[in-house]
Amino acid sequence: MAAPVYILGGYQTDFARNWMKENKDVVGMMQESVTGGLAATGIDAKEVEVAHVGNFASELYCKQGHLGGFLGEIDPALSGIPTSRHEAACASGSVSIMMAAAEIEAGRYNVALVIGVEQMKTVDPGTGGDFLGTAGWYEHESKGVEFPFPKLFGRLGDEYEKRFGLKDEHLARIAEINFSNARRNPHAQTRGWFTNETQNLSSGKYANPVAGRLKVRDCSQVTDGAASLFLASEAFAKQYAARRGLQLDQLPRILGWGHRTAPMRFDTKIAESKNSPYVLPHTRQAIVDAFRRASLADVWGVQGIETHDCFTPSEYMAIDHFGLTKPGESWKAIEEGVIELGGKLPVNASGGLIGCGHPVGATGTRQALDAFKQVTGQAGEYQIDGAKKIATLNIGGSGTTTVAMVIGA
Repeated sequence: MAAPVYILGGYQTDFARNWMKENKDVVGMMQESVTGGLAATGIDAKEVEVAHVGNFASELYCKQGHLGGFLGEIDPALSGIPTSRHEAACASGSVSIMMAAAEIEAGRYNVALVIGVEQMKTVDPGTGGDFLGTAGWYEHESKGVEFPFPKLFGRLGDEYEKRFGLKDEHLARIAEINFSNARRNPHAQTRGWFTNETQNLSSGKYANPVAGRLKVRDCSQVTDGAASLFLASEAFAKQYAARRGLQLDQLPRILGWGHRTAPMRFDTKIAESKNSPYVLPHTRQAIVDAFRRASLADVWGVQGIETHDCFTPSEYMAIDHFGLTKPGESWKAIEEGVIELGGKLPVNASGGLIGCGHPVGATGTRQALDAFKQVTGQAGEYQIDGAKKIATLNIGGSGTTTVAMVIGA
């Protein structure tokens, strides 16, 4: 059995900010997430032994690579520690957590800092869409295509419609729930977009078409943001709990994880799933792996889910892939209110990527941080009652890289 990996907390920047308009850069974003995380956890920078940075495309958006080298600039106490950067498209943050956790499990280090970061509001939407296209097979799926990723995830919806049937009203309801939840989240990008709970997404700009079946309401946001997370070994967690006046079993752990990589091209994924009940079987397997490692029989062993709703079809997929319904029947959980805050199993209480925001390299760390907040009762107005275990699902590319986790005390 692997050594336990504890989560001590972290910090999320305000995802509504435009850092370029503030004359601040990606390094400033990293710095705020680190200093904020140290303050939130009470950890001394001298106690951090290793750092992992999750980032997708800083070379494109910011003309800056080698992000791990900035840790020593951010805090002199971090100068000299080993650092590395990990890229897995929109799953970069979660893959960074996996790498940091593996080092703790191996006994190499006792305290690891994980930073997920992306500054995206540096270019116009068309250029940004082209940059995002490199998360797919650029030469075959994205080059010369306007907004390639809405088109790819629109095709995920098309595949559901082909196999099982799919109503746009169910996708719209997913968006409504996530925007509504985001109003309760003080760090959410869209928290001030709507003045009441019953926002109208059926007309106006939110109903404008983007690509294929997808409308503006179906798409996650272009976001600047960073999130930090501190992971620890059991030995350090015991000391940390004692000085915080806590019992060790009050500190959350990564109870289970799954990490799978499917073929890059969307068509290849769909061809592979031809005889599977699941549209993205590798994503399903990552979830099953996480549940198995967490000793959970099924999804009903968790009290909430933070999932990757880069577009509404990806959350629709996640509902049945997590097992809230049988394959193809995600609409039942939507119509019955299962996924709503206060429902049987809330999904994206934070607002998700659609409501909270989607700074690509930071999303996985943000999800894990929100899971930490939920199971420690620190989620404020979007707190899930009785949350003891939260599942996360972070997806890179068009379902290519999947990381699932179960986090709880």
